[in-house]
Amino acid sequence: METPSLPVPSTDSLLDTVHLPADIRGYSADQLKQLAAELRAETVQAVSHTGGHLGAGLGVVELTVALHHVFNTPEDRIVWDVGHQTYPHKILTGRRDRIRTLRQPGGLSGFCKRDESPYDAFGAGHSSTSISAALGMAQARDFEGGKNEVIAVIGDGAMSAGMAYEAMNNAGALGTRLIVILNDNDMSIAPPVGAMSAYLSRLISSHPYRSFRHIAKVVAGKFPAPLMRAAKNAEKYVRGMATGGTLFEELGFYYVGPVDGHNLDHLLPILKNIRDEKESGPVLLHVVTQKGHGYAPAEASDDKYHGVSTFDVVTGTQKKSIAGAPSYTKVFADALIAEAQADPKIVAITAAMPSGTGLDTFGTRFPERTFDTGIAEQHAVTFAAGLAAEGYKPFVAIYSTFLQRAYDQIVHDVAVQSLPVRFAIDRAGLVGADGPTHAGSFDVAYLATLPNMIIMAPADEAELMHMVATAASVNDRPSALRYPRGEGIGMALPARGEVLPIGKGRILREGTAIALLSLGTRLRECMKAAEELEKHGLSTTVADARFTKPLDEDLIRKLLSTHEVLVTVEEGSSGGFGAHVLAFAAQDGLLDSGTCAVRTLCLPDAFLEQGAPAAMYEAAGLNANGIVKTALAALKSHAVRLHSAG
Repeated sequence: METPSLPVPSTDSLLDTVHLPADIRGYSADQLKQLAAELRAETVQAVSHTGGHLGAGLGVVELTVALHHVFNTPEDRIVWDVGHQTYPHKILTGRRDRIRTLRQPGGLSGFCKRDESPYDAFGAGHSSTSISAALGMAQARDFEGGKNEVIAVIGDGAMSAGMAYEAMNNAGALGTRLIVILNDNDMSIAPPVGAMSAYLSRLISSHPYRSFRHIAKVVAGKFPAPLMRAAKNAEKYVRGMATGGTLFEELGFYYVGPVDGHNLDHLLPILKNIRDEKESGPVLLHVVTQKGHGYAPAEASDDKYHGVSTFDVVTGTQKKSIAGAPSYTKVFADALIAEAQADPKIVAITAAMPSGTGLDTFGTRFPERTFDTGIAEQHAVTFAAGLAAEGYKPFVAIYSTFLQRAYDQIVHDVAVQSLPVRFAIDRAGLVGADGPTHAGSFDVAYLATLPNMIIMAPADEAELMHMVATAASVNDRPSALRYPRGEGIGMALPARGEVLPIGKGRILREGTAIALLSLGTRLRECMKAAEELEKHGLSTTVADARFTKPLDEDLIRKLLSTHEVLVTVEEGSSGGFGAHVLAFAAQDGLLDSGTCAVRTLCLPDAFLEQGAPAAMYEAAGLNANGIVKTALAALKSHAVRLHSAG
């Protein structure tokens, strides 16, 4: 593959003249190569200021330029899978002047977003949705009698998800005109690429070859069945040997490739052939690229600079945050290792996020007991259920927002059978720059409705260790523990967690007027709020619920019967912890007398855009100031109501 170096800024910049993709439609191949080099440099410069996903975008610079040159976007739809590789696409589609606002409050999204630009045909933050969405768009086009192209760009990692194959199977059966570009950036599928492969790909994507192939099929159809089958099998064998596309052909796609995705001399004519050949049916173009291509520090990195903080462009050195408390992710991993050392039945499962969930360190210690299923959350959960059915103790570590994809498996394969699968739910609550597609807002609401489920949320990192130990001890039903992204608060950590009594909270501070009942890491803000309320002369209790399910009913009864106001606080959506507290209180008759006003603080009923987590929680009213305001307003309303009743 070509490996260009970052260009020195030039006064003859082509990128400066590009405002929209239409501006590059008349460019020569040499001009497009220069543009790609400048686009790569601009992407590096921008991400060095903002942080974000770098390697994936650098890997598709040439492909991005080629697609916008060959196809008539935005009329021709490009559906980027996940969207974390689309920074170069954003620069070319009228957003260069805002590219240094990436992932910032009020700035550009780090993913595709339909209301941000007409060139973002479909929004995403999770993988493997592109082919399904593109097929829907293609079918809608056919309903309308349209002629535009629909192109899905999907990575080889995303092809590990079953949804991609479901979509391809459907596309093959429908025979809808659709182009899928498989961006193979890990060499996990492709054989070696080069001039011969490019020639064959150009040949088989051309109209003469495809027309000849059609004629050959007609002629072969005149022969006896055995000879026809032999001819068909011979062609499939030759194409499979030359290109490796047999799997995709069997799914009903016309396969072209592999081709070097960084070589525009190879890529451009093949894309034009595919565009101009209007034979009905789906086509798959297999391109091979390299994450981080063209930027030496990214190429040399193990993760190809998948996600980076701000960094120095010349050296690639990333800005390091000031060392503080260990992250919740690390504490979880260390706690799980401690449990696994004592129990050989404990195994760990993740879905393509070993480092993100901390299971890479668990895997180093227990490689034979660590499983990465790829981007296959549904399979990961049912795989864990099978292990649990045979007496093993699986911990499934998946981000809250990704676990949503396996909800049916949680219900049908785990909860109905009361299998002791332990769900370690990372990135619970708001996650900052990744925005609404990655916010862990809904896990309590979607899990707490299930019978047989234990749900825990630690207030700090020491509590997280105790909850890992507690989950390991539960052998008769599923359990879940949710914890946020980022660092703990600096608590002293034990060598190993202690098993907590199931469904029991704790009181950290005793008062008489106002009770704050927290679930999760908002407890620290509740303690600050209690200090402020004391300044108002309001004696305040602070309690840590620890569990959403089962609820500590005795604790709730005590708080409601001895305080004028009860405020529940959680870093999740409505329908979660506070809703379950209210439901219990109502059923138990605890609200009948009206002696205690109840308020539930949770995330607002909206998808929150990216921002600094602290600012996002402040806007949601889930910091100390917001808790104080809610408590004072409730107390005032309660006093007025009592006065009116008197």
